[in-house]
Amino acid sequence: MFLTLAACRPASRDVGQTELRGRTMGTTYTVKLVPPVRDATTAEAIHEAVKDELDAVDSRMSTYRDDSELSRFNASSSTDWFAVSSETAQVVHEAIEIGRISGGALDVTIEPLVRLWNFGPGASENEGVPSDDQIEEARRSTGLHLLDARLDPPAIRKDRPEVHVDLSSIAKGYAVDRVADLLDRVADLLDRRGHDNYMVEVGGEVRSRGLNRQGRPWQIAIERPIGGAREIQSVLPLGTRAMATSGDYRNYFEKDGRRYSHLIDPRTGRPIAHGLVSATVLAD
Repeated sequence: MFLTLAACRPASRDVGQTELRGRTMGTTYTVKLVPPVRDATTAEAIHEAVKDELDAVDSRMSTYRDDSELSRFNASSSTDWFAVSSETAQVVHEAIEIGRISGGALDVTIEPLVRLWNFGPGASENEGVPSDDQIEEARRSTGLHLLDARLDPPAIRKDRPEVHVDLSSIAKGYAVDRVADLLDRVADLLDRRGHDNYMVEVGGEVRSRGLNRQGRPWQIAIERPIGGAREIQSVLPLGTRAMATSGDYRNYFEKDGRRYSHLIDPRTGRPIAHGLVSATVLAD
């Protein structure tokens, strides 16, 4: 979770900004451009282009939409190659590679376990802890060895009909990169000095470039990882970098005095049980 700060100390100047907001992928997005786009028609055109990029990712990789590429792949019982867009194939390919590098800590075939623990699409208010047998049964349908991606022609394939893929851990970051790349192109088209300053955020995933409206690196606040409150833990001058934060303090349920979060370890089939409650990663 994060917050953007306008300033951490009095500023000598404020050039202003254009701010674009909306909803996508079951969450919210915010885009800030510095200096502001003065022409309303141009600003609206940029916003429409941003929405088009986000809608494209949503229509391909969402598990909340029955008509998305990913949902149709999950619903299919075929174990043959399933044709998808080059974008979806690339993201699945990257997810498999990251999963292998992480020793299985990231596994995008985790969807059966997410559903079993009552997180994700279709979650109900009936919070319960699955039995060991239920967990082991769901785990039989998970594992990176059951999934493959082909870049040319773009397609993905599963080894078992019951394998389902959930790209929630990577799709929002990919969407942020798509919007940032769009803004880089827009800056070139506008050919206006200073329009390479922006901040893009989708569901807490952030990428920024240049300086904020006060002429300083973008100030991104990380939330203190406590439930039921919104407090700042620390503030980072992000500059031209990307940042992602995840924790167990927002999406969880409690049963018999124990907390079960939405962060499920694919290697155990259970929510994480260690003492780390929040992690933030920066990328140059």
